[in-house]
Amino acid sequence: MNPQKNKNNYINEKYYKSDITGEIIKCSQKVHSFLGNGFQEVIYQRALEIELEKSGLKFEREKEMDIFYNEILIGRRRVDFLVDGDVMVELKALTKLEDVNVAQLINYIEAYKVKIGLLINFGAKSLEVRRYIK
Repeated sequence: MNPQKNKNNYINEKYYKSDITGEIIKCSQKVHSFLGNGFQEVIYQRALEIELEKSGLKFEREKEMDIFYNEILIGRRRVDFLVDGDVMVELKALTKLEDVNVAQLINYIEAYKVKIGLLINFGAKSLEVRRYIK
């Protein structure tokens, strides 16, 4: 899903937690509008944390999550944000999202056993957003 000018277009009641993902996208747009593209991912992460706090959403930043294989713990990875307990937000600062970034998001959704994931790229001239629901 690509962001559109009308902020209400992010909320579609037929999608799981659309109100929350819509708010995350609005916060991301504020960050991108202010900072533009060209910074490292951590700068966008810090700025998005500020906007998410202002929005009142419950979230954890750099949440360390376990990855299992056949019910055996094989590693841990930090997700950029875990919002409302089951919305994973993965940030990028690339000139263009690639298929490998989308595959990574889908794999993380499965590995973390969350229901929805947002892939948000601040590195392009226009904010890029992909929303995936399990």
